[in-house]
Amino acid sequence: MSPTMVTEKANEKPNEKGASDRPTEIPTKEQLIAQLNEDLSREYQAVIAYVIYSQTLKGAAYMAIAKELEQHAAEELAHAITIARQIDYLGGAPTAQPKPVRTSEQAKEMLQFDLDNENETVRNYRTRIRQCEALGEYAMAEAVRKILSQEQEHQINLAAALGIEVPSI
Repeated sequence: MSPTMVTEKANEKPNEKGASDRPTEIPTKEQLIAQLNEDLSREYQAVIAYVIYSQTLKGAAYMAIAKELEQHAAEELAHAITIARQIDYLGGAPTAQPKPVRTSEQAKEMLQFDLDNENETVRNYRTRIRQCEALGEYAMAEAVRKILSQEQEHQINLAAALGIEVPSI
């Protein structure tokens, strides 16, 4: 944590699963822009991954999830636009760089890569909601909360496709 970040525990509300057991980091506006740009890079990564995976999954068992991944790609693009809008609102410049996309010829590996990425995204957005609220950016927190809801749905869909329980984040 940088010296300009403050940690608060008082008045913390349990907004999301696990939110109340960690202190809220209050970033500066510049730090929040940087963190949102990391989120934006992850959204770009998700769009690319979902496009690739939805078109390369093979086998009858994966046809339904391939169609679902096409829908996820569109939702991730909408998330990227929302996050870019928030960065611009804060006076920052949205990044153009995606995180690296992992690929595989194995369907289960692709789905696991997606699930791993969604888990990280959910974890980060839970933090981002608390940070936005700590800065008094309540509308921004609500925009991120809507994205978080869809990301959690993606987690559920991917875990079901893999035949596993949704990981606890």
